[in-house]
Amino acid sequence: MASSRAVPNHAFRRLRAQRSPAEFAAAVRRAAREIGEHVACDARYVGRVEAGEIRCPNYAYERVFLHMFPGLTLKDLGFSAREEVRGRAARIMAEPPPLPPPPPSLPLPPAPVSDTSTAGAIRDTSETSDTNEESDVLRRAFMTSGPVTVMAASLGLGGAPAAAVPAPRRVGETEVAAVEEAVRRIRLLDDRHGADGLYRQATRPLRVAYALLDAGATTRQTTADRLHSGAGELSISVGWLAHDSGRFEDARSHYAEALATARVAADPALEAHAFCNMSFLARDSGRCREAVRAAQAGARAAAQLASPRLLSLLALREAGGWAGLGDRTNCERALSLAHGFFERGPSDADPEWMSFFGEPELESQEALCHEALGDWARAARHAYRATVLQDPHFARNLALYRAELSTDLARAGSPDAAAVAGHQVLDLLDGVQSSRIHTRLATTARVLLPQRRLPEVSAFLDRHAATNAGT
Repeated sequence: MASSRAVPNHAFRRLRAQRSPAEFAAAVRRAAREIGEHVACDARYVGRVEAGEIRCPNYAYERVFLHMFPGLTLKDLGFSAREEVRGRAARIMAEPPPLPPPPPSLPLPPAPVSDTSTAGAIRDTSETSDTNEESDVLRRAFMTSGPVTVMAASLGLGGAPAAAVPAPRRVGETEVAAVEEAVRRIRLLDDRHGADGLYRQATRPLRVAYALLDAGATTRQTTADRLHSGAGELSISVGWLAHDSGRFEDARSHYAEALATARVAADPALEAHAFCNMSFLARDSGRCREAVRAAQAGARAAAQLASPRLLSLLALREAGGWAGLGDRTNCERALSLAHGFFERGPSDADPEWMSFFGEPELESQEALCHEALGDWARAARHAYRATVLQDPHFARNLALYRAELSTDLARAGSPDAAAVAGHQVLDLLDGVQSSRIHTRLATTARVLLPQRRLPEVSAFLDRHAATNAGT
């Protein structure tokens, strides 16, 4: 069983040499400016790296460190490979032994084909998808029904629809791995491009996954457990795409399906995830009391796991519900709880889907709470921190945080600064499609309209209007 205990990074400590953590952090910030990066490095961050709490730096820090120490790799710096960190399982389990070859009567998964084939292009990246997140080939393949191609090919279904899954059919490692890979690819593409262009395509592999569950012909219990977990996580991922693109009823249905799968499989990690997303959706839908109850239910499920970060996120969800109800006391209590859990640091038991949850998201969620309570200046401070801390590789989140900042600044009485933040969001919209972000920008524009006489505000409003006219 893996340990949640961090392993000190002695290699990184040696590179710091005689400099204090604060002096080394200053050197990191200087190096970042030399290559046009912005990192909020301080002595605390350096200490976390040396203590082994940060197993792999984000992309901005990676570029800075490799600039500071030319010729060295992340491994030389004492870090783990990114695919190892982002690919760790949501819970610790022994891998089942390899399945024997299927009998000749069952279709074998097709061998990888040439690079000119869409399906082959994706299959060839199956072991390195986390290190090829910016691949245009992968994105084009997904957007042209790539997930369906991958799932169908991997499951031996050719181009058949989900209803054509043969029963009984033995479900083994190949099928389960295809479901898990579909979840990872959806998350990676959402990180980069937002939900609007992905939702319809992603529902099709989801139907295939649940058809496999219905077939029920698994060869061992560990395979059945992984299939239930994978199908549930896929349902949540598709639900999130619906949620982020404004299809709230679709999202509610997908989250409920995931929760039912978790209950059937007695899977507390999946149950906690489903409740977490249900709470967020309820808050966005104006059902704030339900948001509180769902977050509390998720915390009860998460108590069976060893993940303080998951408990932190669920406390943030609860805080959002209390804020929506106008209950400042309970909101502040939940926020304090969230910070307490977050400060305990990461754990090997942290679910894979929580790779997005770091300090930027913590700041963003706290900003949303202060927004709901009408404290716009305080919300703007937290939203600004989220934009500064966010790795620019995750374009969707960066655009969202800046959109939140623009609204908060506009309502806090800083129209010029709000317009600047709005322009920064518009700069990112060519590659990001999220109804949530567009709604945010529309709110900013509406709030700024009375200040149109200001040049910066006028320029933003004109550009925002032109962008909307062109979509």
